[in-house]
Amino acid sequence: MAEKPARRATTPAPVLVERTVEQAPSVAARTATGRRCAPRKSLFRGLPSAPILLGVAALAISAGGAVSAADPSLVGADAPSATKIMQASALTGAGAVASSRAPGVRGPIVSRASRRDQTDSPDAELEAAAEAQLEQVTTARTKVEGAADKRAAYLKLNLWHLPVVGYHLTARFGDYGLWSSFHTGLDFAAPSGTPIYAIANGTISSASYDGSYGNKTVETLADGTELWYCHQTSFVVSSGETVTAGQLIGYIGSTGHVTGPHLHVEVRPGGGDPVDPYPAFVVHGVTP
Repeated sequence: MAEKPARRATTPAPVLVERTVEQAPSVAARTATGRRCAPRKSLFRGLPSAPILLGVAALAISAGGAVSAADPSLVGADAPSATKIMQASALTGAGAVASSRAPGVRGPIVSRASRRDQTDSPDAELEAAAEAQLEQVTTARTKVEGAADKRAAYLKLNLWHLPVVGYHLTARFGDYGLWSSFHTGLDFAAPSGTPIYAIANGTISSASYDGSYGNKTVETLADGTELWYCHQTSFVVSSGETVTAGQLIGYIGSTGHVTGPHLHVEVRPGGGDPVDPYPAFVVHGVTP
């Protein structure tokens, strides 16, 4: 006897349960029963919000040029011509908004083509005054510099030169002792035969013997000042000869009233009384 095939286990099919939603009762039924039902969907949910609607309305009014006012007399043909509110054109700027002029009255024309070098502007006047002042300062500075250069050149040409090399000072102006009165010059002591050089540019007025001064050479400068070189042992120049600073004019000796070889120098402005030679040397660029 043949065996019966085994029966397969079967899974029961799922049972679909259909749920139905009861429709909301009508207004009459809700009123009758007194029960609250779910609220209806709003019919205006798809419309824009109130602020957006107000903005769109404002743009529409602006585009159309409509202006509303609390007082109707301010708008339209009935308003006074001086206070009538006019439409402003945002594209052309031709409106009369924020203008105190009546409509139709043409105001002053402002030109933007003014030249920058216009002479009647305050900036141009100030600039012209500053340039004039700068020119005056430059001119004055040029004059001062020119005078300074001229003075420097003059001093360079008239710088004094020490009359002796290798000396020591033994007597100064105003000293007392070996002389009948105070000493009238500056003594440069050096061995006999030491060269004597012209102190400045000038002309030899005399070269001769003069008592207590011994052999004396007198040089006259351009301003009339006389320079005396005394107690020389010999002369190298003669009267009327032109000399320059540093030029050899003689040699140191001990002629006249002396206690030893030296050069006695006197400075006499205008050929008058002697003055202290020391500051005169310093003023002219040398220090004994």
